[in-house]
Amino acid sequence: MNTQNYHTEPASTWKSKFAAMGPGILMASAAVGGSHIVASTQAGAIYGWQLAIIIVLANLFKYPFFRFGVQYTLASGKTLLEGYKEKGGIYLWVFFILNVFAAMINTAGVGIVTAAILSFILPSSLGLGIPQLSTIVIAVTWGMLLLGKYRFLDTLSKWIMIALTVSTVTAVIIAAFKGSTVVPDFVEPSPWNLASLAFIVALMGWMPAPIEISAINSMWVIAKKRFTQISYKDGLFDFNVGFIGTAILALVFLALGAIVQYGSGETVEQAGVKYIAQLIKMYAYAIGDWSRLLIAFIAFMCMFGTTITVIDGYSRANAEALRLLLNKKESSQLQLNIWLTVTSAIGILIITLFMSDVAKMLTFAMICSFVSTPIFAWLNLSLVLKGEHRVKGGLFWLSIIGLIYLSGFTLLFIAHQTGLLS
Repeated sequence: MNTQNYHTEPASTWKSKFAAMGPGILMASAAVGGSHIVASTQAGAIYGWQLAIIIVLANLFKYPFFRFGVQYTLASGKTLLEGYKEKGGIYLWVFFILNVFAAMINTAGVGIVTAAILSFILPSSLGLGIPQLSTIVIAVTWGMLLLGKYRFLDTLSKWIMIALTVSTVTAVIIAAFKGSTVVPDFVEPSPWNLASLAFIVALMGWMPAPIEISAINSMWVIAKKRFTQISYKDGLFDFNVGFIGTAILALVFLALGAIVQYGSGETVEQAGVKYIAQLIKMYAYAIGDWSRLLIAFIAFMCMFGTTITVIDGYSRANAEALRLLLNKKESSQLQLNIWLTVTSAIGILIITLFMSDVAKMLTFAMICSFVSTPIFAWLNLSLVLKGEHRVKGGLFWLSIIGLIYLSGFTLLFIAHQTGLLS
C-alpha cells in the first residue's frame, strides 16, 4: 500500500477535525433512513427493547469493515473500488451489479417514504398523491445535486444531522416523561424464533447502512480531499463521529417505538408508508397533538437527507465502477450527472409502475444487503492487512469475530429460506 508518512502530517486540532468532517456525516445521512426511522422504530414498536442487542451487535461487528474503507482510502489515496479491482475484476463486477440494483430500488423506496411524510406536512388541499410527491422529492434532489455538487451536499448534510439529532433526542425525552401505555391483556411477542428471522436479517442488512456504503464513503473522502486537506487522524475522527452517532440514533429510534407504540394494543403496520402514518398518529396521541408536525419534521429531515445521499452516493459509485471496468483514465462530471439522471429517472419509473410492491422490494433489498455483507466485509479487511496503517490488535480480532457472526447469520437465513432449517 502506498502510504503517506503519518509523522509528517500537520497537528490535529479541533479546527482541523471540524474541517475534515463531511464524509462520515454523509454516511450517517445515508444510514439514517430505512434502517432507523422505519426498521429500528418498528423493532421497538413490535418487540420493545428485546432487539436492542441485535442493533448493538450489528453496529459493533460492522464497524471494522466500514472503518477499513476509510482507513484504506486515507492511507493509499485510492477508493475501495480501485482496491476491489486490484484484488480481481470479478469483485468489482459483483459490486457494480449489486449497486445498480440497489441504487434504483433504494431511490424508489426512500423517495416514497419521504413523500409519505411530506404529505403530513403539506395541506391536503393541494391534492398531491404519494406518486406525485415522490416525483417532486426525487426531481428536487436531482436538481440540487446537479447545481450544488459535493460542496453543497457536504454542507447540507451537517445541518440535517444536527437538526435530526436534536429533534430526535428531544422527542425521546418528551416521550419518556409521558410514559408508555400497555393494554392489560398485552402478551409480549418473542423475536427469538425462525418466524422472525427475516425481520431480524432485514433490520441488520441496513444497520447502520448497507455494506456498499463503505465503498461510497471512500469516494466521498476522495471528493472531500479535493478541496480540504485531511490528515489520517482527522479522517478517522470524522468517520467515528458519523458511525457512532448513527449507532446511537438507531437505539434512540428503537426507544421511540418501544416507549410510544409497544404494548399499546394497536397492530403495527409492516409497510413503511402505512407505518409512518401510524407512527405520527401514535406520537401525537402519546405526546400531544402539538407534536404531530414535530415528529413529521424529524422524519422528513431524516428521509430527505437519506434521499440526497442515496442518489448521490450510489450514482457516484456506479460511475466510478463502470469507469474502472472499462479501463477509462478518469471519470468526468458529465458521467456522474448522467448516472444521477438515470438513477433518479428509473427510481421515479419504479414508483409509477410498481408503487404497491416497493415495500416488498425494499425489504428484499435490505435482505440482499445483509447476505452480501460477509463477502465485502472480507474484501475490505483484505485491503488493510499491510502498510503503515494496517489493522492489528483488538480491531483485527473484532473484525474476525464480526466475520464469523455475519457469516453465521447469513448461512442460518439461507438454510431457513431453502428449507434446510425449519
